[in-house]
Amino acid sequence: MIKKEKTQSTNEYAQRQQVAALPFRISESKSIEILLITSRDTGRFIIPKGWRKKGQKKSDSAAREAYEEAGLVGKVTSKPAGSYTYWKRGVGNFERLQVLVYPLEVKKHRASWPEKGERRMAWLTPQDAALLVDEPDLASLIRNFAGPED
Repeated sequence: MIKKEKTQSTNEYAQRQQVAALPFRISESKSIEILLITSRDTGRFIIPKGWRKKGQKKSDSAAREAYEEAGLVGKVTSKPAGSYTYWKRGVGNFERLQVLVYPLEVKKHRASWPEKGERRMAWLTPQDAALLVDEPDLASLIRNFAGPED
C-alpha cells in the first residue's frame, strides 16, 4: 500500500520531503569528483540523505546526513541544486518521496563518524556517478551539476 497525503485537489498528493547532500571536491587536475555511498539495506549507490531535523535549515540537515553517513565535513550551499523522487520501501508499503539536493564541497573526511563501517563509498567522475545511481532524475542532476564534459 502507498502512503499518500491528500491536498486540495482530489488528484494531487503531497510528497513528503527528504534532504540530501551532493558531496563533491575539485581534484588536482581541476575536475569535479562526486562521492557516492552505498545504502545500508540494498547496497545500491546513493548520495547521503535523510529527514530534516525540526528547527534546522534544510541545507544544514543535508550536511548533517553527509557527516553521519560518510564522515564528510564541508561547505554546503543554502539553495538546492535540484531535486529527485524515489520510492522508499516501508514495512508492507512504498512511499514516493521528494529529495532536495544541496551541493556540499567536501573539506574534510573525519576518521570516525556515526555510520562508519556500515557503507562503502567511492569518489567518481560525475559521468560514472550518474551511471551508478538508480534514479534517472538524480543522474541528470549530477550531470547538470558538473556541467558539460570537456
